[in-house]
Amino acid sequence: MTEDKPLINRVANSGLINFNLEDHYPANEFYVFDLKDYLFMELILKEKDFRTSLMEFDWSVVQDKIVLVLCSTDAIIPVWAYMLVSAYAEEYGAQIFQGTQTEYLKYYYQKLIDSINGEEYKDQRVVIKGCSNKEVPPSAYAAITRKLKPFAQSIMYGEPCSTVPIFKRPRVLKKA
Repeated sequence: MTEDKPLINRVANSGLINFNLEDHYPANEFYVFDLKDYLFMELILKEKDFRTSLMEFDWSVVQDKIVLVLCSTDAIIPVWAYMLVSAYAEEYGAQIFQGTQTEYLKYYYQKLIDSINGEEYKDQRVVIKGCSNKEVPPSAYAAITRKLKPFAQSIMYGEPCSTVPIFKRPRVLKKA
């Protein structure tokens, strides 16, 4: 016969700090504004036609979205074209970015990680959660490791119940 013992959550009592990059994923939706749709034969930008198209575009569709301005074809796009789209979209979009969603997320996470106060993780055991359901770029995992390494006692990757050790500060032996 087994004795009923209370269940103990050893993970919760371990003193590990969980850091989930996915929790910081942008809340706003993305809208891709592809310049190819406004080019003659998807290759040539005609200024007058381009300006007219931008004036006629229903900019309310980008309301509160992260607007990604890019060109998915091999066309040569003058810099002012990106500037012009930004000028129109700025009134509606939450943010305007020239590039792909992956490029934006690299930028976004680097900016987020740069803003973290590493001192808050001094001498802590940190688990960087893996297996996200959202597109968190690998560069974000590298950046958070670089950010926390000077402060943390240890850095692990994965889930608290099954981690991969990434970094462990050597113990300092005290002289007697």
